[in-house]
Amino acid sequence: MNVINEGVREIVSSLKEEGISFSDLHILITGGAGFIGSWTCDVLIEMGARVTCIDSLVSGQMSNIEHLLNNENLNFIEHDISKPIYFKEKFDIVMHMASRASPFEFDKFPIQILKANTMGIWVALGIAKEHNARFLYTSTSEVYGDPDESFIPTPETYNGNVNPIGPRSCYDESKRAGEAFVKAYELQHGLDTRIVRIFNSYGPRMRTGDIYGRVVPRFIDQALKGEPITVFGDGSQTRSFTYITDQIEGILRLTSMDAKGEVVNIGNDKETSILELAELVKRLTGSQSKITFYPLPKDDPKRRCPDISKAKRLLKWKPKVSLEEGIKKTIKWFTGAR
Repeated sequence: MNVINEGVREIVSSLKEEGISFSDLHILITGGAGFIGSWTCDVLIEMGARVTCIDSLVSGQMSNIEHLLNNENLNFIEHDISKPIYFKEKFDIVMHMASRASPFEFDKFPIQILKANTMGIWVALGIAKEHNARFLYTSTSEVYGDPDESFIPTPETYNGNVNPIGPRSCYDESKRAGEAFVKAYELQHGLDTRIVRIFNSYGPRMRTGDIYGRVVPRFIDQALKGEPITVFGDGSQTRSFTYITDQIEGILRLTSMDAKGEVVNIGNDKETSILELAELVKRLTGSQSKITFYPLPKDDPKRRCPDISKAKRLLKWKPKVSLEEGIKKTIKWFTGAR
């Protein structure tokens, strides 16, 4: 069994143990051919839902969902969600996941990122309103910016420390605006909404390469090729890495329950430095790659760690997959042992 199928079945089993069902529901997923979106499509279809997947394919990949194209429960539409689209068939749930998310894209595609999280969420919310559907927005830990030390671990009540005109602002501020759109539709139209703030997800299907290479796939790709592993700054900055199966399970627990208006951090509450990550990837790949250091990008957060007490209490969720185990699974996928 490949690592993705195994992961999907683990998520489905865990959700069913909690009595969670999506059977016979019609669910719209924007960005459904992306990393998180495609995993969500897999799990929901495995659980008997009908899924309409919208993706412009500017960063999502058909290869992520091609195994589902002949499944009668998947309807794929190539479309830019920042442009209006209308449906006659009713949706029960709308999940807005469309947005480029790699820091390497922020200076290349800032306008598209802004549109996805403002015009795009406006379109998606309009669909949810028209269909009286439950709405879930995948926001991000980036809304917190570079948190003050006294707010680490960072709770959902922290309002953030974000540079509105910095190089990351197209993503940070558009995600914050997206949350404001969600709250506005909840307040003015009574829409059943909820927001998940995602922390550094990783796993199979993450894109690598210069522009798409977020840190985990970039390190793995460099290590497997024997290339220098590129660390920005001195590597002391921390992140909280969440394996994709834990992330999807948390998202779907929040989606399934009566949680109108809730905002929930989903992430790993164990901090790992970027240098520690590089050394772990080197060890697990058996690579002889050297670790090289480059200047730290402007506004790069020094620490990133969620307070997940709300997720534990409300969703009965916490991460299960250790970083070492998750990296091993991701390496397995990258090496073709899928």
